[in-house]
Amino acid sequence: MDRHADRFAVNCSLLFTELPVLDRPAAAKAAGFDAVEFWWPFLEPVPSGDEQDEFVAALADAGVSLIGLNFFGGDLPSGDRGVVSWPGREQEFRDNARVVAALGERTGCRAFNALYGNRLDGVDSGTQDALAVENLTYAAKAVGEIGGTVLIEPVSGAPRYPLLTAADAIDVIDTVHAAGSPNVALLADLYHLAVNGDDVARAIDTHVDRIAHVQIADAPGRNEPGTGDLDLTGYLDQLSDRGYTGWIAAEYKPSGATVDSFGWFTR
Repeated sequence: MDRHADRFAVNCSLLFTELPVLDRPAAAKAAGFDAVEFWWPFLEPVPSGDEQDEFVAALADAGVSLIGLNFFGGDLPSGDRGVVSWPGREQEFRDNARVVAALGERTGCRAFNALYGNRLDGVDSGTQDALAVENLTYAAKAVGEIGGTVLIEPVSGAPRYPLLTAADAIDVIDTVHAAGSPNVALLADLYHLAVNGDDVARAIDTHVDRIAHVQIADAPGRNEPGTGDLDLTGYLDQLSDRGYTGWIAAEYKPSGATVDSFGWFTR
């Protein structure tokens, strides 16, 4: 993967979990990475000013760039996968979107992942999808003021999450574009696409001009590159050959200690 080495970032919500959140940027720097991404790193959608200051300071003190940040996604350990399409949580999401944009302005982050949300019992899917367009339009406007992009991601391992393939996500992106928000793009997590049965090579060829962020893990297992069967180097070469020049975030569950999982990177 040497060809792509200067474009690798590390996800500090799946990696370095043996450390407190605010210690992870420095650990990433010590491991050789100059850029990091996070899921939503706070318990609440609107954390206190002090909590936000501490997070920004941890990044600055470590000397790493924040290149990706999730919007608040609900209670992820309990199975939530976003609140974008969840009726009754509109204000919660929109309050969070303003915080996300403010953190982006302070840190220089310009890529923001909005998890779509699971299908809900007793709620019409069309109602959820219409709400998602409204919320994504709001989020796109919020981060658009700092030149940011909202990312839409297919996800695996969540049976009620409706976006499974690149085409599923592109359908949402196209709908939000048609509603007047052009700064919404595809997050291509190669692990999720492969596990969901998408044709990864075909998805890259078809949608490369819509991809604004890439994440990697090997499959099966979602562990570090080299532990599974995915041709990650081939896919990354294909992305580059087709014109993708953005970040590649290592978003995997280390098979052992995090510091021992970077053989693929140091090679």
